[in-house]
Formats: sequence, structure tokens, C-alpha cells
Amino acid sequence: MRLSTKGRFAVTAMIDVGLRENAGPVSLAEIAARHQISLSYLEQLFSKLRQRGLVESTRGPGGGYSLARHAEAITVADIIGAVEGDRRDDETQGSGVPDTDGAAAMTAELWATLNARMIAHLQSITLHTLVDEQRARGVKIERKAAPRHGVYKQPAPEPVRATVPNSVFALGGMLLARH
Repeated sequence: MRLSTKGRFAVTAMIDVGLRENAGPVSLAEIAARHQISLSYLEQLFSKLRQRGLVESTRGPGGGYSLARHAEAITVADIIGAVEGDRRDDETQGSGVPDTDGAAAMTAELWATLNARMIAHLQSITLHTLVDEQRARGVKIERKAAPRHGVYKQPAPEPVRATVPNSVFALGGMLLARH
């Protein structure tokens, strides 16, 4: 398993969705603005998260993404695995260093053990745990304004009061009044 910026952004975005799970779907534009992540990049990540069944989307006004499962059932390993893909090739190829005199074979067991421990550790951390940690740190969740449905009467605009003459006759009358 690889840890990259892609995985870090995915975990950050999932924590954001988890923090707001009781407030309804979270739009990617809101996540992008809060965390300074490209909207198109988030769209790619959430497409993969949705394919793996970690989030579900809601279309239309007030739509966005919400957790597809309880936060207790989603691990950091699930999130990273969804966006990074299965990297079984990396595990079988070793370090990527050409095998000269068995150099890769000497460290293959070390890297395999390290990778297994890293995966086990990431599987032990749930999204619920990360969300609770953020709440304990005092992260404030802004309230969404209730979506406005239906037609509302807008205030009538105030009439425009002209301070200039609107015709040649009004201009003439104005000029004569000054003399």
C-alpha cells in the first residue's frame, strides 16, 4: 500500500463528510473551499470512493455526498485502498531496484513485513475515531442555511426619482424658472 497526497486528501475529505453526516449531503465545492483542494481532484477521488461503496451521492440542489456506511465501519485502509487502488504489483516486485546479486531478495522480507504492519495499523483506525478526535479538538461545524423551496415574494423596488429633465420642454421650463 502506498501513502500519497491522494490518500491524504481522501482521508481529509472523508473526515469532513463524517463531521457533517447529520447535516445532510456535503457538496464537493464546500470541501474544496474548506481544505483548499481542487474541485476536479475531489471529483476524481469521490468517484473512486463511491465505486467502493464508502460514500453515496445525492443530486440536485442541496445535494452532495454522504457516508454510505456508518463511520465505525469505514477504516483509513478502506479509504486509502479506494483511491490508491490495489497495489499488489508493488508488493510482488519488491523495491523496484534491479536484482543484482540478490539485493532485492535481501530486503524483500523487511518491506513485506513493514507493509503488512502498516496495513494492519490503518485497518485499526476507523473514520469514527478520526471524527471524534476532530470534535474533541473543538472543530466547529457551520450550520447550513435551510434550502429555499418555492416562490418567495421579493420586495418591490423603490421608484426611481429623476432629478434631470426628461424632455426638451421640461428643460426649457427648468431654465426659465432659474431666471
